[in-house]
Amino acid sequence: MSAEFICLTLITARSLRDELFDYLSEQRDLVPGFTSSDVAGHGSDVRLQTSAERVKGHADELMVQTIIHVQEAVRLLERLKTAFEGSRIVYWTMPVSEFGAIGDGGEPSSMFQR
Repeated sequence: MSAEFICLTLITARSLRDELFDYLSEQRDLVPGFTSSDVAGHGSDVRLQTSAERVKGHADELMVQTIIHVQEAVRLLERLKTAFEGSRIVYWTMPVSEFGAIGDGGEPSSMFQR
């Protein structure tokens, strides 16, 4: 099993915020924590669902990011694909070369040990 960390990014409609937050919070074996922010979705594949979005020209979306081990991301994505089938959650992963916390002595390998 790989000990590499990745950043898993999820993009979804803001209407799924509470449901996604609850779901991720329940996945304690895989998700030690996450960060979220409101974002504006642009592009030909983005669905503008409200008249306000059509006027603004972008979709009001939610971005969630978590730093987890590669194998945990694979398992989490499998679960998300089942739990949120048809929801059009967009995701990607990126390698994380270093991860820790400044001021508490946290090291990349010790931040999320289970």
